[in-house]
Amino acid sequence: MLVMILVTTGLGLLSPLIFRELLDNVLTEGGTHYGDVSRLNLLALAMVAIPIVRGFISVIQRTYSATVGEGTIYDLRVALYTHLQRMSLHFFTNTKTGELMSRLNNDVVDAQRAISDTIVSLVTNIVTVIATLAVMLTLEWRLTILGLLVLPLFIFIGRRVGTQLRDIAHAQMSHNARMNAMMNETLNISGSLLVKLFGQAKTETNRFKERASDVRDAGVERAVLGSKFFMMMSLVSVIGTAIVYWVGGHLVLQGAFTIGTIVAFSTYLTQLYGPLQALTNAPVDFATSVVSFERVFEIIDLPLDIDEKPEAVQLGRANGELIFNDVTFVYDNTITHLSEAKRFWEADEGGVLSGQGASNKKRSQARELALRNVSFHIEPGQLVALVGPSGAGKTTMTYLIPRLYDPTSGHITLDGHDLRDLTLKSLADNIGMVTQETYLFHDTIRTNLIYAKPDATQEEVEAACKAANIHDFIAGLANGYDTIVGERGYRLSGGEKQRIAIARVILKDPRILVLDEATSHLDSQSEALVHEALARVQEGRTSIVIAHRLSTILAADHILVMDRGEIVEQGTHNELIAKGGLYNQLYETQFRSVDNDVTESIAGD
Repeated sequence: MLVMILVTTGLGLLSPLIFRELLDNVLTEGGTHYGDVSRLNLLALAMVAIPIVRGFISVIQRTYSATVGEGTIYDLRVALYTHLQRMSLHFFTNTKTGELMSRLNNDVVDAQRAISDTIVSLVTNIVTVIATLAVMLTLEWRLTILGLLVLPLFIFIGRRVGTQLRDIAHAQMSHNARMNAMMNETLNISGSLLVKLFGQAKTETNRFKERASDVRDAGVERAVLGSKFFMMMSLVSVIGTAIVYWVGGHLVLQGAFTIGTIVAFSTYLTQLYGPLQALTNAPVDFATSVVSFERVFEIIDLPLDIDEKPEAVQLGRANGELIFNDVTFVYDNTITHLSEAKRFWEADEGGVLSGQGASNKKRSQARELALRNVSFHIEPGQLVALVGPSGAGKTTMTYLIPRLYDPTSGHITLDGHDLRDLTLKSLADNIGMVTQETYLFHDTIRTNLIYAKPDATQEEVEAACKAANIHDFIAGLANGYDTIVGERGYRLSGGEKQRIAIARVILKDPRILVLDEATSHLDSQSEALVHEALARVQEGRTSIVIAHRLSTILAADHILVMDRGEIVEQGTHNELIAKGGLYNQLYETQFRSVDNDVTESIAGD
C-alpha cells in the first residue's frame, strides 16, 4: 500500500507540470516548442494516461485497504465474541444484550475505519504534502511561503473542533447503545408479551422516542459541527489561494515568472490545502475512532471471573463423587454498567419496591451470604434432593457445580479434583443441567437436540427422545424433527420444551445431572411424562435435584434441607420427618398438600 501511495502521489504531481509546459512552451508565442503538434499530442495523451494509471493503482490499493479493514472487523469481532463466551454468568446478569450488540456491530465498524481509512489517508496526505511542498519550493519559494501563512489557522481550528467532535461522538455511541438495548429488551418474544399483557405499549413507545431523540439530537449536533468545521477550513483555503493569486499576479505583471508557473502553482496549492485540511482533521477522525476502540476494549480487557488454569487437568469419564467442603458464596455486588436504563418503577436500593415486603410474615431469606459453610458428600450414582424455602440458595448451589460461579471460600471436588483444577471443557462434558426455564434456539427440533452432541446420528436422537417421552409428539408433527420451534421455543408448550431439554441432556450422556425439577406449572399428563423421563435419565448417574414434588423426594437417596444459605438438615425422608424440623414443616405445608394423584402414583410405582 505504501509503494502504491508513493506512485500515485508522484503521478499526481506531474499534471500541473504538463499544464505549465502547455501554456509556456507549446501554446504561447515565444515558447521553446511553440506550434509543436507532436509535443501537443504527447502532452494531451499524458493528461489522459496519468488519471487512468492512477485510477488502476487506486483500485489495487483499495483492495488491499479493504482487506485490511474487513480483516480488522473480523479480528475484533472474534476477539470480542470469544471473550464474551468466557465471561461468567455474573457479567451477563448485569449487562444488557443490546449494549453488547452495539459493541459488536457499530463500535467495531467505527474502529475499523481508523485502520482502513484514517491511517491510509494519513499516510497518503503526509506523502502528498511533503512531495507537493518540494515541487512548490522548486517552482517559486516566495509564493510557497505565502501559501503556508494560513497553516496556523488550520491547526487552531482542527484542535478546537476536534475535542468537541470527540465528545459528541462518544455521546452519540452511548445513546445508540441505550436505544439498541431497549429494542433488544422489548422486541423479543418475552419482552413483547410482557408489554402487551400489562398494556405498556404507549409507555415503551414514549421511552423509545426519548432514546431515539437523543440519537437524533447527537447526530444533528455532530453534523452541524462537522459542517462548520469544513466551512471554516474551506474559507481558510480560499484566503490562502487568493493571497497567492494576488501576489503572484503582480509578479507575473512584473515579468518575474510566467503565467504557466502561476497556473501550475495554483494547482499545487489546491493539492496542498486538501491534504493539509485532511491532516488537520486527522485528530478528529482518530479521536472518534479511539472512542470506538475504547468501547470495544472496555469489554475485551474485562478480567475473567471463571478462568482456566494453564495446567488444568483434563478429566475423562467421571465416576460422579461430588464433595462440598465448607463452601461459602457471596454474589459480587460490583456491577459492570455498560449502559444505564432506569425505569420509573424500578426497585429502591434495598431491592424491594417501596411500601412492599415489610409485612411479610414468612421468614425472610434476604442475607449477605448466598451460601454459608455448606458441606456434604455425594457418592457416585446417588440421587440427592435439595429442598427448602424459595431463596434458600438451592439454585445458587447447583450453579457452583458446573462452575458458573466459583465459591468465595471453601472448595468443591469432583472425583477428588478441585473444580478449579479441571479444564472447563471436561467439566462441561461430565455435567448436564436441565434448568427451570428451558431455552431453545429459533431453529429446528433436531438442531436444538444435537447441540448436546453435534455428531449424533438420527437413531441416537430418536432414542434420546423416546427416553424423554417426546418422540411420538415430534413424529406426529408435519415436519417431524425439522419443525421450527420459534423464538425461545414459544411454539411448544412448557411440558414439550422441558421434555426436549431432557432429551438433549440424555443425548449428552453426562455422569452428573443437575436438575431444577420445574413441573408445578405443567398439566397432569405432561407432569407424569416429565417425571417418567427424569426417572430414566437419572439411572446410573449422580443426580442433584431441586425437588418440588414429593415423588422426587421419596425417591432420593439423600435429602439436603436448606434455609438462608445453610444446610440445616439432611437425611432420608423418614429420618427428617422424625426430627420434626423445617423439613417436616415443608412436608406438611408444601409437598404433601400440593402433590396430586399423578405424582403419588408415580411415587408408588
